Amino acid sequence: MYREHFGLDEAPFTLTPDTGFFYNHGSHREALDVLLVALRSGEGFIKVTGEVGTGKTLLCRQLLNLLDERFVTAYVPNPFLNPTALRMALAEELGISFARNIGQHRLLKLITDRLIELNGAGKQVVVVLDEAQAIPDDSLEALRLLTNLETEKRKLLQVVLFGQPELDSRLAGKRLRQLKQRIVFSYHLKPLDRHVLHAYVEHRLRVAGYRGGPLLTRPALFRLQRASRGIPRLVNLACHKALMAAYGTGSRRVTLAHMRRAVRDTEGMQGNHRPRLVALVSTIAGLLALGSAGLLYAFSL
Repeated sequence: MYREHFGLDEAPFTLTPDTGFFYNHGSHREALDVLLVALRSGEGFIKVTGEVGTGKTLLCRQLLNLLDERFVTAYVPNPFLNPTALRMALAEELGISFARNIGQHRLLKLITDRLIELNGAGKQVVVVLDEAQAIPDDSLEALRLLTNLETEKRKLLQVVLFGQPELDSRLAGKRLRQLKQRIVFSYHLKPLDRHVLHAYVEHRLRVAGYRGGPLLTRPALFRLQRASRGIPRLVNLACHKALMAAYGTGSRRVTLAHMRRAVRDTEGMQGNHRPRLVALVSTIAGLLALGSAGLLYAFSL
């Protein structure tokens, strides 16, 4: 809706994990470096944790994009699977054909043979699991047992876990202590600090095609930093709504007033009060039907 107004080729602050917008700086760059070094060294388990909205899924997809032909990857985006279903998902990702009623011993043998085959071809197999805090304990144990497969030189299977901090709490329990000892590299994603956040917003705008001067005023950026606490998902939500507010008032820049309205309308923002604009995004079609006068009135509330 506001793309033409601000000279944008696409929406800059969507919530979909588009790797074209990956910002390779700050905590995310450090995490990516840790992952690449760990995988190239052939270690067994690697763990990345972060609060909700800190960009774990985007980092996960960026990692998959960067791994070259030496790696064979198996991506499991929804790991809330029992051990049997998890082994089947892994087999499918590795291109193994099997009957749906196959016995678990036979399936494990097929997976082992495939891993040995890929190792013989000079390939490293990496299993990447998003939302790993949701994996049942029995499935985590099944993964640990799979990583026992190794040659004299290296593991046949590496596992990368992306999860919320609850994953650390679970790993601290007695039942999963053996798996915790297998985690050689780990990293905790941190929120964007003030300088990185400002550059992050500018980066997304430039990727989306913006070519003008600073689009957000400094007071608007400072309010964004305080309210979002540097959590990328909240930054994206607030910036999207602030751009809508600026467009609705005919402004070419996002001011502090626009950002305040966006913050009030975004759940999870620090210092957020009850929104005065009720379900702003869901009602935008109705506002458009009112025409420009209706938009100006709505954003003046």
